[in-house]
Amino acid sequence: MPDFDFWYSIGSTYSFLTAMRLDEWCEEHDASVAWRPFNVRSVMSEQRNIPFAGKPVKSAYMWRDIERRAAKYHIHAKLPAPYPISDLVLANQVALLGMGDGWGKAFTQALYRIWFEEKVEAGSESAISEALHRCQQDPRMILARARSPDTVAALEAETEQAIKLGVFGAPSFVVQGEVFWGDDRLDDALSWARVGHVV
Repeated sequence: MPDFDFWYSIGSTYSFLTAMRLDEWCEEHDASVAWRPFNVRSVMSEQRNIPFAGKPVKSAYMWRDIERRAAKYHIHAKLPAPYPISDLVLANQVALLGMGDGWGKAFTQALYRIWFEEKVEAGSESAISEALHRCQQDPRMILARARSPDTVAALEAETEQAIKLGVFGAPSFVVQGEVFWGDDRLDDALSWARVGHVV
């Protein structure tokens, strides 16, 4: 059993920080985390929450904050990256499909590198295809599967499950019914999983 679930959405800028450091963090803490892609945009739309659109001061802060935290974690990034992304849903449908096939985590990390290091917008079919190539997957076949009614429904179901759990943004960590929102709450989530409170 994983210690907790990592709910993320490709398209979430702060999910980049968690996705790129989580493997090393898990090894350091002897932890196991389940990666759970979902559609954060539909969750935020339901809440009428538009976090950065038309808010240049807040957007500038976001990029500087991510830049500072990336440096802290020794994660390479060229910021600002193109934002928002065009096809958040497709990117996450591919990631969810990959989770079932065993390459979803590698795809997520590859796509974030393309977005945050190479500055290619992550919702574009070219970026998604390149990330699939880097995972030794056939983009034409995978994209067709990702657009299938079954995969569309699967992402919608995951998103509904996130909402039921109280997830309202990404990244979020859920352990024993407790929601911890934000990359900086990763250690708190593990603490709750191990001892039932935050230390």
